[in-house]
Amino acid sequence: MDSSASPSPHTQRLADDLTEMMSRALVGQEAVMEQVLVALLCRGHVLIEGVPGVAKTLLVRALSRCLGLEFKRVQMTPDLMPSDIIGTNIFEPGQRIFRLRRGPVFTALLLADEINRAPAKTQAALLEAMQERQVSIDGETHPLDANFTVFATQNPIEYQGTYPLPEAEVDRFLLKVQVDYPSEQEERDLLYRVHQGFSDLDLTAAGLAPVAGAEDLALCRAEIAAITVEEPLLAYIASVVRATRRDPQLLLGCSPRASVMLLQAAKAVAGLRGRAYATPDDVKDIAAPVLRHRLILRAEADIEGVRAEQVIAGVLATVPVPR
Repeated sequence: MDSSASPSPHTQRLADDLTEMMSRALVGQEAVMEQVLVALLCRGHVLIEGVPGVAKTLLVRALSRCLGLEFKRVQMTPDLMPSDIIGTNIFEPGQRIFRLRRGPVFTALLLADEINRAPAKTQAALLEAMQERQVSIDGETHPLDANFTVFATQNPIEYQGTYPLPEAEVDRFLLKVQVDYPSEQEERDLLYRVHQGFSDLDLTAAGLAPVAGAEDLALCRAEIAAITVEEPLLAYIASVVRATRRDPQLLLGCSPRASVMLLQAAKAVAGLRGRAYATPDDVKDIAAPVLRHRLILRAEADIEGVRAEQVIAGVLATVPVPR
Protein backbone atom coordinates (compact mmCIF):
# COMPACT_ATOMS: atom_id res chain seq x y z
CA MET A 1 0.00 0.00 0.00
CA ASP A 2 0.97 3.60 -0.53
CA SER A 3 1.96 4.72 2.95
CA SER A 4 1.95 8.35 1.82
CA ALA A 5 -1.76 8.27 1.07
CA SER A 6 -3.80 10.74 3.08
CA PRO A 7 -6.20 9.26 5.64
CA SER A 8 -9.90 10.10 5.83
CA PRO A 9 -10.07 12.57 8.73
CA HIS A 10 -13.57 13.91 8.10
CA THR A 11 -15.08 10.46 7.67
CA GLN A 12 -13.48 9.05 10.81
CA ARG A 13 -14.47 12.15 12.78
CA LEU A 14 -18.05 11.86 11.54
CA ALA A 15 -18.13 8.21 12.60
CA ASP A 16 -16.76 8.98 16.05
CA ASP A 17 -19.09 11.93 16.65
CA LEU A 18 -22.20 10.11 15.42
CA THR A 19 -21.43 6.95 17.38
CA GLU A 20 -20.87 8.92 20.57
CA MET A 21 -24.05 10.96 20.16
CA MET A 22 -26.27 8.05 19.10
CA SER A 23 -25.01 6.01 22.04
CA ARG A 24 -26.92 8.41 24.29
CA ALA A 25 -30.10 6.77 22.98
CA LEU A 26 -28.86 3.32 21.97
CA VAL A 27 -27.18 0.75 24.18
CA GLY A 28 -24.58 -1.38 22.39
CA GLN A 29 -25.20 -1.95 18.66
CA GLU A 30 -21.80 -0.53 17.65
CA ALA A 31 -21.57 -2.89 14.66
CA VAL A 32 -25.11 -2.01 13.58
CA MET A 33 -24.36 1.71 13.78
CA GLU A 34 -21.21 1.24 11.68
CA GLN A 35 -23.14 -0.69 9.04
CA VAL A 36 -25.86 1.96 8.87
CA LEU A 37 -23.20 4.65 8.42
CA VAL A 38 -21.59 2.60 5.66
CA ALA A 39 -24.87 2.53 3.78
CA LEU A 40 -25.52 6.24 4.28
CA LEU A 41 -22.05 7.20 3.05
CA CYS A 42 -22.46 4.93 0.02
CA ARG A 43 -25.90 6.44 -0.66
CA GLY A 44 -27.32 2.95 -0.26
CA HIS A 45 -30.53 1.69 1.30
CA VAL A 46 -30.78 -0.58 4.34
CA LEU A 47 -33.00 -3.55 5.12
CA ILE A 48 -33.07 -3.94 8.91
CA GLU A 49 -34.15 -7.29 10.27
CA GLY A 50 -34.90 -8.00 13.90
CA VAL A 51 -37.65 -9.04 16.28
CA PRO A 52 -39.89 -6.31 17.74
CA GLY A 53 -38.43 -4.30 20.58
CA VAL A 54 -34.73 -4.18 19.63
CA ALA A 55 -34.72 -0.43 18.80
CA LYS A 56 -34.81 -0.61 15.00
CA THR A 57 -37.01 2.48 14.73
CA LEU A 58 -35.07 4.30 17.43
CA LEU A 59 -31.86 3.66 15.49
CA VAL A 60 -33.11 5.55 12.43
CA ARG A 61 -34.73 8.34 14.46
CA ALA A 62 -31.51 8.90 16.38
CA LEU A 63 -29.48 8.93 13.16
CA SER A 64 -31.74 11.53 11.54
CA ARG A 65 -31.57 13.77 14.60
CA CYS A 66 -27.78 13.54 14.88
CA LEU A 67 -27.44 14.49 11.23
CA GLY A 68 -30.11 17.17 11.24
CA LEU A 69 -31.89 15.46 8.33
CA GLU A 70 -35.63 15.26 7.74
CA PHE A 71 -37.15 11.96 8.82
CA LYS A 72 -40.49 10.34 8.03
CA ARG A 73 -41.95 7.00 9.03
CA VAL A 74 -44.51 4.88 7.19
CA GLN A 75 -46.22 1.93 8.81
CA MET A 76 -46.61 -0.55 5.99
CA THR A 77 -49.98 -2.35 5.99
CA PRO A 78 -51.81 -4.66 3.56
CA ASP A 79 -54.21 -1.87 2.52
CA LEU A 80 -51.48 0.71 1.81
CA MET A 81 -51.65 2.10 -1.73
CA PRO A 82 -48.73 3.35 -3.88
CA SER A 83 -50.14 6.87 -3.71
CA ASP A 84 -49.88 6.69 0.09
CA ILE A 85 -46.11 6.40 -0.39
CA ILE A 86 -45.23 8.63 -3.32
CA GLY A 87 -48.16 11.06 -3.28
CA THR A 88 -50.82 12.05 -5.79
CA ASN A 89 -52.26 14.99 -7.67
CA ILE A 90 -55.45 16.38 -6.16
CA PHE A 91 -57.86 18.77 -7.85
CA GLU A 92 -58.35 22.23 -6.33
CA PRO A 93 -61.90 23.27 -7.35
CA GLY A 94 -61.43 26.89 -6.39
CA GLN A 95 -58.34 27.35 -8.55
CA ARG A 96 -59.33 24.68 -11.12
CA ILE A 97 -55.84 23.17 -11.04
CA PHE A 98 -54.24 19.95 -9.88
CA ARG A 99 -51.84 20.25 -6.94
CA LEU A 100 -49.26 17.69 -5.94
CA ARG A 101 -49.81 16.26 -2.49
CA ARG A 102 -46.40 14.85 -1.66
CA GLY A 103 -46.13 11.50 0.03
CA PRO A 104 -43.69 10.59 2.79
CA VAL A 105 -41.12 9.54 0.19
CA PHE A 106 -40.27 13.25 -0.13
CA THR A 107 -37.80 13.29 2.75
CA ALA A 108 -34.16 12.55 3.49
CA LEU A 109 -34.49 9.43 5.65
CA LEU A 110 -37.56 7.26 5.14
CA LEU A 111 -38.38 4.46 7.56
CA ALA A 112 -40.63 1.84 5.95
CA ASP A 113 -41.68 -0.09 9.04
CA GLU A 114 -42.57 -3.76 8.45
CA ILE A 115 -42.11 -3.39 4.71
CA ASN A 116 -43.13 -6.99 4.01
CA ARG A 117 -46.67 -6.24 5.22
CA ALA A 118 -47.33 -4.02 2.19
CA PRO A 119 -48.60 -5.66 -1.02
CA ALA A 120 -46.26 -6.09 -3.97
CA LYS A 121 -47.74 -3.15 -5.89
CA THR A 122 -47.00 -0.77 -3.02
CA GLN A 123 -43.52 -2.21 -2.50
CA ALA A 124 -42.85 -1.71 -6.22
CA ALA A 125 -43.71 1.98 -5.84
CA LEU A 126 -40.45 2.34 -3.94
CA LEU A 127 -38.29 0.84 -6.72
CA GLU A 128 -37.94 3.99 -8.83
CA ALA A 129 -37.35 6.09 -5.72
CA MET A 130 -34.64 3.74 -4.42
CA GLN A 131 -32.83 3.32 -7.72
CA GLU A 132 -33.15 6.75 -9.35
CA ARG A 133 -34.07 8.98 -6.38
CA GLN A 134 -37.11 10.27 -8.20
CA VAL A 135 -40.79 9.38 -8.50
CA SER A 136 -43.21 9.56 -11.40
CA ILE A 137 -46.72 10.78 -10.69
CA ASP A 138 -49.21 11.03 -13.56
CA GLY A 139 -46.36 11.00 -16.06
CA GLU A 140 -44.41 13.80 -14.38
CA THR A 141 -41.05 13.15 -12.74
CA HIS A 142 -40.26 14.63 -9.34
CA PRO A 143 -36.73 14.53 -7.87
CA LEU A 144 -36.19 13.42 -4.28
CA ASP A 145 -33.84 14.71 -1.61
CA ALA A 146 -30.15 14.29 -2.45
CA ASN A 147 -29.73 12.25 0.74
CA PHE A 148 -32.85 10.14 0.24
CA THR A 149 -32.29 6.80 1.96
CA VAL A 150 -34.76 4.03 2.71
CA PHE A 151 -34.48 2.14 5.98
CA ALA A 152 -36.92 -0.77 5.81
CA THR A 153 -37.60 -3.08 8.73
CA GLN A 154 -38.99 -6.57 8.80
CA ASN A 155 -39.66 -9.21 11.43
CA PRO A 156 -37.75 -12.47 10.71
CA ILE A 157 -40.16 -14.59 12.74
CA GLU A 158 -43.73 -13.57 11.95
CA TYR A 159 -44.85 -14.31 8.38
CA GLN A 160 -48.64 -14.33 8.75
CA GLY A 161 -50.10 -11.48 6.73
CA THR A 162 -46.81 -10.64 5.00
CA TYR A 163 -45.76 -10.50 1.35
CA PRO A 164 -42.32 -11.70 0.23
CA LEU A 165 -40.16 -8.87 -1.07
CA PRO A 166 -39.61 -9.08 -4.85
CA GLU A 167 -36.04 -10.01 -5.75
CA ALA A 168 -35.67 -6.78 -7.73
CA GLU A 169 -36.52 -4.78 -4.63
CA VAL A 170 -34.33 -6.81 -2.28
CA ASP A 171 -31.40 -6.26 -4.63
CA ARG A 172 -31.84 -2.48 -4.30
CA PHE A 173 -30.79 -2.62 -0.65
CA LEU A 174 -27.07 -2.13 -0.19
CA LEU A 175 -27.08 -3.89 3.19
CA LYS A 176 -29.24 -6.25 5.16
CA VAL A 177 -28.49 -5.42 8.78
CA GLN A 178 -29.46 -7.88 11.49
CA VAL A 179 -30.26 -6.44 14.92
CA ASP A 180 -29.92 -9.06 17.64
CA TYR A 181 -30.86 -9.07 21.31
CA PRO A 182 -28.53 -7.04 23.55
CA SER A 183 -26.08 -8.78 25.85
CA GLU A 184 -27.03 -9.24 29.50
CA GLN A 185 -24.91 -6.26 30.57
CA GLU A 186 -26.32 -4.07 27.80
CA GLU A 187 -29.86 -4.95 28.83
CA ARG A 188 -29.04 -4.03 32.42
CA ASP A 189 -27.61 -0.72 31.22
CA LEU A 190 -30.82 -0.10 29.27
CA LEU A 191 -32.95 -0.73 32.35
CA TYR A 192 -30.78 1.65 34.37
CA ARG A 193 -31.22 4.40 31.77
CA VAL A 194 -35.00 3.96 31.76
CA HIS A 195 -35.03 3.96 35.53
CA GLN A 196 -33.11 7.27 35.44
CA GLY A 197 -35.76 8.81 33.21
CA PHE A 198 -34.71 8.05 29.62
CA SER A 199 -37.59 7.96 27.13
CA ASP A 200 -37.25 7.18 23.44
CA LEU A 201 -40.15 9.58 22.86
CA ASP A 202 -38.01 12.58 23.85
CA LEU A 203 -34.58 12.42 22.23
CA THR A 204 -33.95 16.06 23.10
CA ALA A 205 -34.10 15.26 26.80
CA ALA A 206 -31.70 12.39 26.14
CA GLY A 207 -29.15 14.93 24.91
CA LEU A 208 -29.24 14.08 21.21
CA ALA A 209 -28.28 17.00 18.98
CA PRO A 210 -26.98 17.38 15.42
CA VAL A 211 -23.24 16.79 15.10
CA ALA A 212 -23.09 16.95 11.30
CA GLY A 213 -25.18 17.85 8.29
CA ALA A 214 -25.66 17.33 4.58
CA GLU A 215 -22.43 19.21 3.79
CA ASP A 216 -20.44 16.89 6.04
CA LEU A 217 -21.94 13.84 4.35
CA ALA A 218 -20.94 15.21 0.94
CA LEU A 219 -17.38 15.82 2.15
CA CYS A 220 -17.10 12.32 3.58
CA ARG A 221 -18.47 10.77 0.40
CA ALA A 222 -15.77 12.58 -1.57
CA GLU A 223 -13.13 11.13 0.77
CA ILE A 224 -14.54 7.64 0.35
CA ALA A 225 -14.58 7.98 -3.44
CA ALA A 226 -10.84 8.71 -3.25
CA ILE A 227 -10.05 5.59 -1.18
CA THR A 228 -7.26 3.58 -2.82
CA VAL A 229 -8.15 0.06 -3.97
CA GLU A 230 -5.32 -1.99 -5.44
CA GLU A 231 -5.88 -4.32 -8.39
CA PRO A 232 -5.44 -7.52 -6.31
CA LEU A 233 -8.24 -6.39 -3.98
CA LEU A 234 -10.56 -5.78 -6.93
CA ALA A 235 -9.80 -9.30 -8.12
CA TYR A 236 -10.47 -10.61 -4.61
CA ILE A 237 -13.91 -8.96 -4.47
CA ALA A 238 -14.80 -10.39 -7.88
CA SER A 239 -13.60 -13.86 -6.82
CA VAL A 240 -15.69 -13.80 -3.63
CA VAL A 241 -18.86 -12.84 -5.48
CA ARG A 242 -18.26 -15.29 -8.34
CA ALA A 243 -17.65 -18.10 -5.85
CA THR A 244 -21.23 -17.73 -4.58
CA ARG A 245 -22.50 -18.65 -8.05
CA ARG A 246 -20.70 -22.01 -7.87
CA ASP A 247 -21.65 -22.94 -4.33
CA PRO A 248 -23.66 -26.20 -4.38
CA GLN A 249 -25.83 -25.02 -1.48
CA LEU A 250 -27.15 -22.09 -3.46
CA LEU A 251 -29.86 -21.99 -6.09
CA LEU A 252 -28.78 -18.46 -7.02
CA GLY A 253 -25.56 -16.65 -6.23
CA CYS A 254 -24.79 -12.94 -6.28
CA SER A 255 -24.98 -10.72 -9.36
CA PRO A 256 -22.35 -8.24 -10.62
CA ARG A 257 -24.29 -5.56 -8.74
CA ALA A 258 -23.22 -7.32 -5.55
CA SER A 259 -19.57 -6.90 -6.61
CA VAL A 260 -20.07 -3.17 -7.06
CA MET A 261 -21.89 -2.88 -3.73
CA LEU A 262 -19.18 -4.86 -1.92
CA LEU A 263 -16.48 -2.60 -3.35
CA GLN A 264 -18.31 0.57 -2.32
CA ALA A 265 -19.06 -0.75 1.16
CA ALA A 266 -15.46 -1.87 1.73
CA LYS A 267 -14.21 1.60 0.80
CA ALA A 268 -16.66 3.14 3.25
CA VAL A 269 -15.48 0.79 6.01
CA ALA A 270 -11.89 1.85 5.33
CA GLY A 271 -12.88 5.52 5.51
CA LEU A 272 -14.80 5.07 8.76
CA ARG A 273 -11.69 3.48 10.24
CA GLY A 274 -9.53 6.42 9.19
CA ARG A 275 -7.64 4.82 6.31
CA ALA A 276 -7.17 6.02 2.75
CA TYR A 277 -6.91 2.47 1.39
CA ALA A 278 -9.11 -0.61 1.57
CA THR A 279 -7.91 -4.02 2.73
CA PRO A 280 -9.20 -7.60 2.51
CA ASP A 281 -10.33 -7.31 6.13
CA ASP A 282 -12.63 -4.44 5.15
CA VAL A 283 -14.18 -6.71 2.53
CA LYS A 284 -14.57 -9.59 4.98
CA ASP A 285 -16.09 -7.42 7.69
CA ILE A 286 -18.86 -6.07 5.45
CA ALA A 287 -19.36 -9.11 3.17
CA ALA A 288 -22.23 -10.69 5.13
CA PRO A 289 -24.43 -7.53 5.28
CA VAL A 290 -23.84 -6.89 1.57
CA LEU A 291 -24.36 -10.46 0.32
CA ARG A 292 -26.74 -12.24 2.72
CA HIS A 293 -29.96 -11.00 1.11
CA ARG A 294 -28.74 -11.63 -2.44
CA LEU A 295 -28.39 -15.41 -2.02
CA ILE A 296 -31.12 -18.00 -2.56
CA LEU A 297 -30.54 -21.30 -0.80
CA ARG A 298 -31.50 -24.60 -2.36
CA ALA A 299 -34.53 -26.19 -0.76
CA GLU A 300 -32.53 -29.06 0.73
CA ALA A 301 -30.00 -26.67 2.28
CA ASP A 302 -32.81 -24.57 3.72
CA ILE A 303 -34.44 -27.65 5.23
CA GLU A 304 -31.13 -28.63 6.82
CA GLY A 305 -30.97 -25.22 8.50
CA VAL A 306 -28.11 -23.77 6.45
CA ARG A 307 -27.96 -19.99 6.75
CA ALA A 308 -26.70 -17.46 4.22
CA GLU A 309 -24.05 -16.31 6.71
CA GLN A 310 -22.61 -19.84 6.82
CA VAL A 311 -22.34 -19.94 3.05
CA ILE A 312 -20.63 -16.54 2.97
CA ALA A 313 -18.19 -17.60 5.70
CA GLY A 314 -17.39 -20.74 3.72
CA VAL A 315 -16.75 -18.72 0.57
CA LEU A 316 -14.47 -16.28 2.41
CA ALA A 317 -12.55 -19.24 3.86
CA THR A 318 -11.88 -20.76 0.44
CA VAL A 319 -11.09 -17.71 -1.72
CA PRO A 320 -7.34 -16.88 -1.53
CA VAL A 321 -6.66 -13.56 0.19
CA PRO A 322 -4.28 -11.19 -1.65
CA ARG A 323 -1.15 -10.12 0.18
